[in-house]
Amino acid sequence: MDDSDSQGYTPTTTHAEWGAGSPRLRVSHENGERSEFLLEVDVVRVGSADGNELRLSDTDPVHATIEHDQRDEYVLTLHGESETNSSPSVDATHPGDGVRTLRTGAHFTAGPWTLVFARDEFADHGRPFGGRKGGEYDDQKLQAPRPDYSEDAEAADAAPAPDVDAAPVGPASGTPGPDDDDAAKADADR
Repeated sequence: MDDSDSQGYTPTTTHAEWGAGSPRLRVSHENGERSEFLLEVDVVRVGSADGNELRLSDTDPVHATIEHDQRDEYVLTLHGESETNSSPSVDATHPGDGVRTLRTGAHFTAGPWTLVFARDEFADHGRPFGGRKGGEYDDQKLQAPRPDYSEDAEAADAAPAPDVDAAPVGPASGTPGPDDDDAAKADADR
């Protein structure tokens, strides 16, 4: 079987540069509102409190925390009530109650919000070489040991935090939606 796709791409190791792969959260509200939040800092607090990197209306003040760790993993710690698509009994790189190692497609809820983690395949450490070709009981090709990301992580820790606009997201937040932008543009044209 040929592992390449029609453009000639062959999946390889998932040991990319530290923080590569555009790690992000796809955020959706039960009312249909959608947005994307890039994980550009090493600790992201999710909730309704002032100062959170991702403020969401109708959630606990700090509902969850996502930390980019020294192994180049994104680790979710749940503080508020939540549903996830992962089982706490499954072996993970980060054990503990309410702690999950995020892989593309991992999702969790916070109040009326659903958040889905995504990271480009070449950098998502979950399944190298495109995953298991014959299903879960097939052998998976091993990749070389993970690089030492500690210098990159220490450099990121030493860098000043970016100026984050912590405006809440949501129907009650006053954040303009797509229709509001169109209305503002129409008003400006008059």
